Amino acid sequence: MSDVVAEVAAETSVEGNAKPTKQFSVYEATSEELIERSMAPIKKEFLCPPPPSRSLKQSDVKAPHPSLVQEKKSKRQLKRERREKCAINLCPQVSKTEDVDSCQYKEKCRFNHDIEAFKAQKPDDIDGQCPFVASGMKCQYGLSCRFFGTHKAISGGNSDGEQKNSEFNFFNKETQRLLWKNNMTFVKADAKLKSLGLMGHAKKSNAAQENDAEKPLNGANGSQATEDVDVHGPLETEQVRPMKKAKSDDNNETSKLGDINDGVMNVDDETEKKGHSTSKAKIEDEEDSIKVVETDGSLKSHPREKKKLIDFRDKLYLAPLTTVGNLPFRRLCKVLGADVTCGEMAMCTNLLQGQASEWALLRRHSSEDLFGVQICGSFPDTVSRAVELIDRECTVDFIDINMGCPIDMVVNKSAGSALLNKPLRMKNIVEVSSSIVETPITIKVRTAFFEGKNRIDSLISDIGDWGATAVTIHGRSRQQRYSKSADWDYIYKCTKNASSNLQVIGNGDVYSFLDWNKHKSDCPELSSCMIARGALIKPWIFTEIKEQRHWDITSGERLNILKDFVRFGLQHWGSDTKGVETTRHFLLEWLSYTFRYIPVGLLDVIPQQINWRPPSYFGRDDLETLMMSESAGDWVRISELLLGKVPEGFTFAPKHKSNAYDRAENG
Repeated sequence: MSDVVAEVAAETSVEGNAKPTKQFSVYEATSEELIERSMAPIKKEFLCPPPPSRSLKQSDVKAPHPSLVQEKKSKRQLKRERREKCAINLCPQVSKTEDVDSCQYKEKCRFNHDIEAFKAQKPDDIDGQCPFVASGMKCQYGLSCRFFGTHKAISGGNSDGEQKNSEFNFFNKETQRLLWKNNMTFVKADAKLKSLGLMGHAKKSNAAQENDAEKPLNGANGSQATEDVDVHGPLETEQVRPMKKAKSDDNNETSKLGDINDGVMNVDDETEKKGHSTSKAKIEDEEDSIKVVETDGSLKSHPREKKKLIDFRDKLYLAPLTTVGNLPFRRLCKVLGADVTCGEMAMCTNLLQGQASEWALLRRHSSEDLFGVQICGSFPDTVSRAVELIDRECTVDFIDINMGCPIDMVVNKSAGSALLNKPLRMKNIVEVSSSIVETPITIKVRTAFFEGKNRIDSLISDIGDWGATAVTIHGRSRQQRYSKSADWDYIYKCTKNASSNLQVIGNGDVYSFLDWNKHKSDCPELSSCMIARGALIKPWIFTEIKEQRHWDITSGERLNILKDFVRFGLQHWGSDTKGVETTRHFLLEWLSYTFRYIPVGLLDVIPQQINWRPPSYFGRDDLETLMMSESAGDWVRISELLLGKVPEGFTFAPKHKSNAYDRAENG
């Protein structure tokens, strides 16, 4: 942990005469002075002694370690290197049964069948029990399991049935083939798009028509359509292009936002037993036969009238979290008291192209009794078709449309918070999506795109009429990011202006049960509060809110929570070498947030605020001190306590740079 250097402030008199400088020291300052400077008021007995005062010489500046300066590698390169490190890829069927004759492909199998050679190069087993055996399940990895010594090989039969029953929303192979070939039809979405004049090209059946999608779409009068010219007929659409099988994930510019897709379980290998029928996906081309029947407007039912009921009021809502908000982490938060969970943001175009890595983000565990998925898209046709497909293929309680993501890669595609500048397109997306499915549609927004130009308050009274069931408002603008505290007064204002049929959920800086109570008491109309970074730093916040207490959690209790995450991760990603290293990666990504937690017993003033920066301090025991380190090398050491030694040449750098106060590097 880096030492805190004393801050020196020079004061100047009104006449311009300089006063003697006054030195500020964190070791002598009062709690009030520290809080005023957004510093954590840690008890004096836990502060590290100040470093010796000396001038920094040029010779003291160390050059960065060569292993820290690395060239960014593509996913294809990483996959190839991983295969090269593992000299022998044992056939999964042979691994399960320990019988070389059990593989139906025999010599044509692309995997190796040499059991003795595999054993010779296999890493040592990890201490502990196989996570599948510990949960009363049969391990499907057999010889490949890194806990093989704790169970016996499976003698024939299917060993993964119990595991599959605990997870849902597997991607169907037949659906994927239809998407690859661009043969999937979206009857409901396309009919609604036609009725609103948002269809554009009805369907592309050849390469020439695909190229037309790159050109500006024309309106009924033949002129180029722009969104804000005619409020009755915005014609902006985005046609989805079929993904060729030869296309690698290297060209997927958005799937890297929320997950290391190489680490997700092979969805293709697991979809053979998916419970959903594939016959309904084989809809013949009905595009030319779609007819929009106009009826008396007074007889048309409002989309809300056929919606399934869902109530967010007073429920603890775990936000959809990029990278860390994976299925094992959501399972952990459910154990700790979360009521509502939502999957990581998935891009609509990737879903419609049949990318298995993107569909893996929609996976659901049986413990998630109130579960939604979050999608992000730029145009009404893309989003509505993705909504129809998800409703057809997956089991979800609600579908959330992200209209607040601030990431440049998303905004440059006119998605996420870029939609805040195009309210008419927002309306079209919500209106079409909500009218074609019974699954409730919710949206997530920020206060505005640019600071000081708040637009959500002018739209909030209409969002309910568009068909949305709920809206989550993050109390910051896109321009602001996380530079200032969330504006809850503005959230209260929007909540009070919302229609009675729209549930409003607040989001931003909820870090204790006191924050939760304050927001609920200050604005009783608020349905609930979404918890994001607070859950990343201390997932037991859900327990604190439900039990209305500050939990002075010990280092041993925190380690047990990490053990639960590792167990859930190995059950999800696998207990073989690849699954272990995938679990380690996501554990390290999560640890890059948890080190920011300051134990209650070390603070002079409670509760901790999410924006407090701690001085250099130590914990009540060695493990607690290790857990509060901001060095990635210490995070790796924690992972080794749970998953054994890291592979030779292993390095780690957190994906999100905003999670650390200063820097995070190996060593």
